[in-house]
Amino acid sequence: MKIGGLRFSRTETPGQAVDLILSLTSRPKTAGIHVHLANAYTIALADKDTRYAGVFEGRCVIFADGKPLTWVSRLRRHSPPLKQVPGPWLFEEVMRAGGSAGLRHFLLGSTPQVLQSLERNLTRRFPEVRVVGRNSPPFRALSDEELESQASEIKESRPDIVWIGLGTPKQDYEAERIARLHNVVVIAVGAAFDFSAGTLRRAPSWMTAVGLEWLFRLMMEPKRLWRRYLFGNARFLRAVLREAK
Repeated sequence: MKIGGLRFSRTETPGQAVDLILSLTSRPKTAGIHVHLANAYTIALADKDTRYAGVFEGRCVIFADGKPLTWVSRLRRHSPPLKQVPGPWLFEEVMRAGGSAGLRHFLLGSTPQVLQSLERNLTRRFPEVRVVGRNSPPFRALSDEELESQASEIKESRPDIVWIGLGTPKQDYEAERIARLHNVVVIAVGAAFDFSAGTLRRAPSWMTAVGLEWLFRLMMEPKRLWRRYLFGNARFLRAVLREAK
């Protein structure tokens, strides 16, 4: 299904998204593939930036992370609605399901302290999980030397999945770039690292269920997120309405 110019993968249940990720890791590694958890803000950015929209083409899988996308999909009468696949949930469920399969995970993003807490929590909760590498890049554009060092680190770790938590849109660009360089599944998961590490509070389940998770996050980080929700939501609605004409 296409919403706001992005083509979403349809899953009848969120669990099918986990199954799809596991199947991608078991295929012959002939080329990398990047996976994105898109929401209304993703649509808004892609609507105004053709370069960013181009990230979601080629060998790419997009899941709907956010209630507004599922609501819009219900208005498409000739197609079954999309099911929400929350990034933090997908991250932990793949960690859980991939343990018995011996999946190798590489963590890219956040701070060294968060990654340390994250790996400790993952190991405690999922004893079979295999984190083979982690990298916390500086919060700026990387030099050629730093990019080469990062590429070597990923290659030497031989991961099945590279998880990226760098925030939108940076993580989406990086997921596409790394998938081009390595025959690996690369998944951009936003704030999943902070949630699983315990450094960021999750919204109450009732707020998530009724589509108010964005309000909870806005209350937690108003200075960082108010522009995203004020202008991003308006752009999202414009893109959806234009597409419906």
